[in-house]
Amino acid sequence: MPEYLRDAKPHEIQYLRALANYQFRYDVGRYLVPNSVKVKVSRSTGRIREVWIGNVRVASLRASTYTYVLTIEGGKIIHKHIPFPKLRVVIFNEISEDLIRNPTNVFSKHVLMIDEDLRPGDEVLVVNEDDELLCVGRLHLSPYEVIHFIRGVAVKVKECVEYGS
Repeated sequence: MPEYLRDAKPHEIQYLRALANYQFRYDVGRYLVPNSVKVKVSRSTGRIREVWIGNVRVASLRASTYTYVLTIEGGKIIHKHIPFPKLRVVIFNEISEDLIRNPTNVFSKHVLMIDEDLRPGDEVLVVNEDDELLCVGRLHLSPYEVIHFIRGVAVKVKECVEYGS
């Protein structure tokens, strides 16, 4: 059966905010899940699958772990409210334009700096040296491995900002 979009109930808003605060380890729930949020609910299971602000999807919820998977719009919200360098993987400016033009995974050798509190599997913001949001993705290695390895995928990129915007 198809999913449907509806206004979130007060207890769902509270739950989604707590989930965001726990997963991202900062108080981002109130920004990612405002009072006027809409949710897409699975008709077969009744579980929330997506979080929408207006007509923009900001995140999906992974069915297996019930954790957030950010869209670029959700990444913009977190980027605006969480100070640098938290939740960020910083890449060299020379690589950033290529990454936006041709979205691909971020390799360890391209990473200049990373938030040391991150863990493998965390949703991260990929930014350039000027803290401009480029992409959102999932961290594949630990911060120590990202900095000390010269080979391997550091971040599996999900979505990037539009080229030229």
